[in-house]
Amino acid sequence: MTQPPKPPSRPDKVSLWRYLRLFRQDILSAQPARLYRAWMAEFRTPFFRSYMINDPNLVRRVLRERPDDFPKSDRIGAGLRPLLGNSVFLTNGETWKRQRRIIDPAFEGGRLRDTYPAIHAAGQAAVARFALRADNTPHEIEAETSHAAADVIFRTLFSIPIEDAIAGQVFEEFRRYQRSQPILNLAAFLPGPRWMPRFFRRETRKSARIIRHLITQLTRQRLDAIKSGVAPDDLATKIMTTTDPETGRGFDVDEMVDQVAIFFLAGHETSAAALAWALYLLAMHPDWQDKVAREAALLSEDFSSVSTLKITRDVFREALRLYPPVPMMVRETTCPEVFRERPVKTGAQVVLSPWHLHRQNRLWDNPDGFDPARWQTENGKTCQRDAFIPFSAGPRVCTGAAFAMIEGAVLLAQLIAAYRFDIVADRPPEPVAHLTVRTKDGMWLRFAPRSG
Repeated sequence: MTQPPKPPSRPDKVSLWRYLRLFRQDILSAQPARLYRAWMAEFRTPFFRSYMINDPNLVRRVLRERPDDFPKSDRIGAGLRPLLGNSVFLTNGETWKRQRRIIDPAFEGGRLRDTYPAIHAAGQAAVARFALRADNTPHEIEAETSHAAADVIFRTLFSIPIEDAIAGQVFEEFRRYQRSQPILNLAAFLPGPRWMPRFFRRETRKSARIIRHLITQLTRQRLDAIKSGVAPDDLATKIMTTTDPETGRGFDVDEMVDQVAIFFLAGHETSAAALAWALYLLAMHPDWQDKVAREAALLSEDFSSVSTLKITRDVFREALRLYPPVPMMVRETTCPEVFRERPVKTGAQVVLSPWHLHRQNRLWDNPDGFDPARWQTENGKTCQRDAFIPFSAGPRVCTGAAFAMIEGAVLLAQLIAAYRFDIVADRPPEPVAHLTVRTKDGMWLRFAPRSG
């Protein structure tokens, strides 16, 4: 069986400038093959040193045991600040803790049950849009999965479908932002204070301003509805009416705009990428596609039916393992450390790579293969605990991780129940990573209504 596509690795030794050129084109193919086996690798630049860690004990130390000693690095985050402002994705310390105390209640326990009808409705709308092109000829589907994921965000956050005028504008402008935003910015390689010029592209700044203006409109409309007592009981209302139990303060308009921007970036972009890869993997493996289709027939508008999607969840989990939406996360040391008997200075960059950890040759059985059954094996269960971090881990785990797993399984089930997907042999996807793991020239599949 052909293995799922994987980017080629660069030669083990290249010059810094060659590495920077490769990195700008694609994060993954800029890395050497040895990282799929190494427990740790050191990378030196004239400005700083970075350490990629694949050792589960080190990953545990950084993410779970001592997260406050390894805050998020601003080198990559600075490139996102025009859009995300001071959102929970970029902050550290007490600011981040306060933001999480306000946001987390919206995603706890029964709130997932409350958001399910909106997720299911977005899936039904996606099935209807796919019907317009279900003619068994090649179609690019990343645009469709992006549409579906954005629809989920607007329905669950603001109780409006993507067909709403402002929602549609945000979606289209965000696509422009993606095309103009490079992963490499001056801040990624040059140390300096936050006020240092970052030289963003004009298009990037313009798109970020438009998106934030539109989100501000939605936020102010919701504040007015809350004051009038007519606001729907959705995620935006929950977050905007929650106060920090320690300070008694909630988010003001600007802070809420920051958080909505990251909900859209994280919740839309990552879900869209994962769903597209899951559909491709099932197209590669018709036997697993048939298993999902049989299971998906039991899904209904009743939230309890989600519990029947056991195989579908394992398929989606396997897609997240092979193609983690966020390929790398960067932390920074705040005090001298020792990693695998090697001294690490304060201010060093610590790179955690879900892409390499999820394919670590020393940990996973058949690391490059598609095998949803692995999650029921001892190896799969051990690795899920120690080497599976698509949503990060520890206190900084994505607050919407459980939401994303339900969303992914439900949308996947609805689409597979309605259509049979097949690969386009002469247009295989080529994985590339910038903000997320996407494809270089799109995800092309053939699909037609499922019969019987």
